Amino acid sequence: MKQRGAAVHGIRKWAMFAAACALLPATALHAEKADKDKPTQIDANRMSSDDARRISIFEGNVVLTKGTILVRADRITVRQDAEGFQISTASGNPARFRQKRDGKEEWIDGEALFIEIDDKKEKVELRDKARIVRDKDEVRGDLISVDTRSEFFSVTGSKSAGTAGNPEGGRVRAVIQPKVRSDDAAGAVAPAAPGNPTAPSAPAKPPAK
Repeated sequence: MKQRGAAVHGIRKWAMFAAACALLPATALHAEKADKDKPTQIDANRMSSDDARRISIFEGNVVLTKGTILVRADRITVRQDAEGFQISTASGNPARFRQKRDGKEEWIDGEALFIEIDDKKEKVELRDKARIVRDKDEVRGDLISVDTRSEFFSVTGSKSAGTAGNPEGGRVRAVIQPKVRSDDAAGAVAPAAPGNPTAPSAPAKPPAK
């Protein structure tokens, strides 16, 4: 493996160039999904690369951005397949992931010990102590798989037994917040403001003599 003691600025330029080349053969399945066609930018303290195996390793306060996707990790390994698609694997304690929901001013936030982003399958997998928060709803499990095209996700628990500190063991846990329906909000009527009490009328004056 070739070791390259590159500065952060040099790493950024290399990563953007490599990612741009890798994305050339890819085509978007949904025009509104802009993240797929954005270049990948990676900032790190250190980088090593094996050109023959098409693997690059970034270490030390690593930050990966790709459109609205943001990943923060201790280490990120980027592999490129024969078609030019990338698979980025992040690890940390925990590694963190964020992406904007399509067409909405809302975000999907997640964390796990390992996060894998597959550009070809357009999927994100969070493994080991995985957690996802979306629109205040929260789900936890051992493996969370997110399809970024449809925003569908599945959650799998581990086979570990419960303990005194973790009675749920490897079970999946979800917290779903109640949603306010639009018709309920429209039907809510503010209480009427109290009217001003009528002032007593002045007594009538006696007729002049």
